[in-house]
Amino acid sequence: MDLNVIILAAGQGKRMRTALPKVLHRLAGRPMLEHVVDAARSLEPARILVVYGHRGEQLRQALPHLEVQWVEQSDRLGTGHAVQQAMPLVDGNAMVLVLYADVPMIETATLSRLIDQARDGALAVVTARLADPSGYGRIVRDSAGHIMRVVEERDADDAVRAIDEINTGILAARADNLARWLSRLDNRNAQAEFYLTGVIAMAAAEGRVLSITPVSNEGILGVNDRMQLAALERSWQRRAAERLMNNGVTLLDPARFDLRGELNAGVDVVIDVNVVLEGRIALADGVYVGPNVVLRDVTVGEATRIEANCVIERADIGARCRVGPFARIRPETVIDEEVHLGNFVEIKKSTIGRGSKINHLSYVGDAKVGSEVNIGAGTITCNYDGVGKYVTVIGDRAFIGSDTQLVAPVTVGAGAYIGAGSTITRDAPPEELTLSRAPQETRKGWKRKNRAVKTGEQ
Repeated sequence: MDLNVIILAAGQGKRMRTALPKVLHRLAGRPMLEHVVDAARSLEPARILVVYGHRGEQLRQALPHLEVQWVEQSDRLGTGHAVQQAMPLVDGNAMVLVLYADVPMIETATLSRLIDQARDGALAVVTARLADPSGYGRIVRDSAGHIMRVVEERDADDAVRAIDEINTGILAARADNLARWLSRLDNRNAQAEFYLTGVIAMAAAEGRVLSITPVSNEGILGVNDRMQLAALERSWQRRAAERLMNNGVTLLDPARFDLRGELNAGVDVVIDVNVVLEGRIALADGVYVGPNVVLRDVTVGEATRIEANCVIERADIGARCRVGPFARIRPETVIDEEVHLGNFVEIKKSTIGRGSKINHLSYVGDAKVGSEVNIGAGTITCNYDGVGKYVTVIGDRAFIGSDTQLVAPVTVGAGAYIGAGSTITRDAPPEELTLSRAPQETRKGWKRKNRAVKTGEQ
């Protein structure tokens, strides 16, 4: 039986106090909706339907890469009404799974068990017991323990509010049964909405309700405000940290670690505090990442050290390099092996050859730097003339003296020496000393002007 997944994403999220659709708020660097779509995709469904409403076009524009069918709920009349909008697109003989875009940590294992429970025609629901069930609908069972109905908190009396078993809203049923129950929903409740929970009472009357508990309660928690989102962020990061440490990564303080993408780490990798990893990151064996580092879509070779306070984006760093502290590596940069990039060095869209050193206070942009090159402190490649960008080429073993400006397009030959303080505007030949300096002179008798003393100043 094919699986169709309906994800409800039409909520306004008033308690978030935001101009952004609630489900676009990010968990671990990605929109909540994207996490839920990934969970659905792991089940290999025939189709995924996302029901949107509030600022729906903004939602679709922000996530054009999602392989889903979008369904508009123009009149937001409750969760049951939202599912009704999607049902015409559901295969008539499919299994239907209903998920929520603001429940981003739902586990695949929970959903697989839920679907198995529904295969014989039952309505299968996920329930959980919470120490604080506030805000959730309560599961009401009979004396034999069978589910009779769900009562939303707004409609509950004190006795029902005292129940700690809650309805997560996540359910699975065969499409024909679900369509039949949905057609009988009414809106006789405090909100005048068509609650999806109404189908549970109908299925219970037919003796068709089964329930499961989730792998973890964290997996079924929803987000209604920023505090809940922050709490789930810490839960997600704790799980990620535990997985990494179980695979041999040393996190010096797991509570101060943020993974906002995918990390592929080798053995004996050490990550210090307050490191932020975004996008796709690959750290080879023995890599050290110092405190307060940001890595975004980066690969780092074996035994390389990224020292404190570096920001590296869309770059490849080779093995046995030393980067930082306080270095910035910008996109489209490739660093070969055994390169040293020191404090306050910025590299942009450049290749740096094996064994080269740029140790202090330099900017290298749009450059091709050979191997065993030494670039002195304060050197810059002047790559932009206000209109276009130009390339600087530095040959193997060249030595660039401190405070040099290389005005691109320009080539420095292999083994060339550039004298400190030079402005190089023409190609420098290999194995020669090239320099450009104003003649030094001393003006005898020159005196510093005295600063004017303002009235009242001492």
